[in-house]
Amino acid sequence: MRKMRMPMLILVVCFLFSSCDLDNESPNFHFTTLNVVEASLPESFELNRTYNIDVTYIRPDGCTYFEGFDISKVGQTDRDVAVIGTVITDEDTACTQAIEEVVATLPFQVIFTEDYNFRFYAGQDENENPIYLEYTVPVEVDPTN
Repeated sequence: MRKMRMPMLILVVCFLFSSCDLDNESPNFHFTTLNVVEASLPESFELNRTYNIDVTYIRPDGCTYFEGFDISKVGQTDRDVAVIGTVITDEDTACTQAIEEVVATLPFQVIFTEDYNFRFYAGQDENENPIYLEYTVPVEVDPTN
C-alpha cells in the first residue's frame, strides 16, 4: 500500500506545480440577447410534425457568436423566443465592427391543436421597453385522427 502512495503523491505534486496560473480571473466573455429581424414560419402547422424555423438576427460585430435560443412558454401555445449570443471580451482579440444579418434554425415540434403565437425579441424602443416580432400560425388537424 505504501508503494502506491508515493507515486500518487508525486503525481499530485507535479499537477499542482504544472497547473495554469491565471493572472486575470475575470471572465473573457458574456452572454447577450441578439435582435431578431425576421422569422420564416409556414402559413400553417400540421399536428405532431417538427418544423425548422429560420430566424434572422443581427450579429453586431466579429466578437459576437450565436449560442442558441432561449424559448419561454408563456401559455400553452404562446412562445417568447430570444436569440442568445456570446460576446468575447478578451483584450487580445481583434473584433471587426461589421454588422451582419445571420440565419439560425430553430427546430419546433407541434404538439397542440390551437394556434401558436410566437414573439421574437427584436430589441428595445427609446424607453427601453422590449420590442417583439409577432407571428401566429394556425394548426391544421387531420379530421381522420
